[in-house]
Amino acid sequence: MIRSPGTVGFVSRPAPVASSRLTNAIAATLAIGAVSLCLAVTLTVLSIRVSMAMPFPG
Repeated sequence: MIRSPGTVGFVSRPAPVASSRLTNAIAATLAIGAVSLCLAVTLTVLSIRVSMAMPFPG
């Protein structure tokens, strides 16, 4: 195997990179998903606390 002069390790062609608009769209989608997940967990915790604070009918 003959090594090309001036190269170290594996050398390959650069991979195509997604456009900045696509990257921004993915980042925005992930941010919206994270915020909605946090809101769902917060509402669940608050509803559990409210239901535990209510007296049992009887």
